[in-house]
Amino acid sequence: MSVETLQTVKDVRRAAMDLLARREHGFKELARKLSSRFPSELVTEALTRLREERLQSDDRFVESFVYSRTQRGYGPVRIKSELFQKGVDRDLVSQYLFEQDEHWNELAKEIKEKKFGESKPENVKERARQTRFLAQRGFSMGQIYSALS
Repeated sequence: MSVETLQTVKDVRRAAMDLLARREHGFKELARKLSSRFPSELVTEALTRLREERLQSDDRFVESFVYSRTQRGYGPVRIKSELFQKGVDRDLVSQYLFEQDEHWNELAKEIKEKKFGESKPENVKERARQTRFLAQRGFSMGQIYSALS
């Protein structure tokens, strides 16, 4: 490798480490961000090395992302969609995101009570409004019905 190539590999690694220092990133997300500034083959090489050194981990990224979004009150449907948009593997998502977990029903109920109070919707219009709100937050219809009843 030439001196210029070595410097560029170091630059890619430094840029990747800067991004990882702020928050966890998925492999494909990092590659997409860095490809705009560096050649793709150098990005792939640098990210593969970071993955081997366990400095970049899709497992850690998914775990922290699911936790972060759950704390913000988002449901499993929305979280799954966002992870797929970031290029995370389907198997990895299903490993960390259990949609049938009772936890989601409780979270949907907490979010509903925080926004609309503890009482049940008084009419069809109010029920539809609350249903739309919870659906936009990423909860399934089963979880929404559980929260509204």
